[in-house]
Amino acid sequence: MSLQRATQLPLSFGALDKRQARSQFAALPFRVVDGNVQIMLVTSRRTKRWIIPKGWPEDGMTPARSAAKEAWEEGGAKGRVYDLCLGVYSYAKTVGDADDLPCLALVYPFKVKKTERDYPERKQRRRKWFTQKQAANRVNEPELKRLIKTFDPAQLKGY
Repeated sequence: MSLQRATQLPLSFGALDKRQARSQFAALPFRVVDGNVQIMLVTSRRTKRWIIPKGWPEDGMTPARSAAKEAWEEGGAKGRVYDLCLGVYSYAKTVGDADDLPCLALVYPFKVKKTERDYPERKQRRRKWFTQKQAANRVNEPELKRLIKTFDPAQLKGY
């Protein structure tokens, strides 16, 4: 896997056209316990399926900072985000009764140093730690499965 530093601000895919993709920024929350990588997943609000924290671009925030904010809001995670995009995955976001919105989520590694009991979306989501294999098996998106399976925190040295 090739790693590159993110140098770009939020992407725009024609927000007024419902058929064009939107960009989101996602955190891949991880920790290493006894030499084993663990991934924190959260449930989506509506369907309760397992996902990684992600959200819309925010004015004045880099993609990595936006991803870190989502890790806090959705999972109560605090730690270090790396300004390094691991990859991109696509999915269809359901918004009410409207047509699904095509989304591209750019994924940033987030080393979790601690989790808080009290965080903004604690009453709307669950969070849970999984091995990489377990986490990959619980998410639906093929590209995200691959990112989780191939993630190696040792590649973050020097970042």
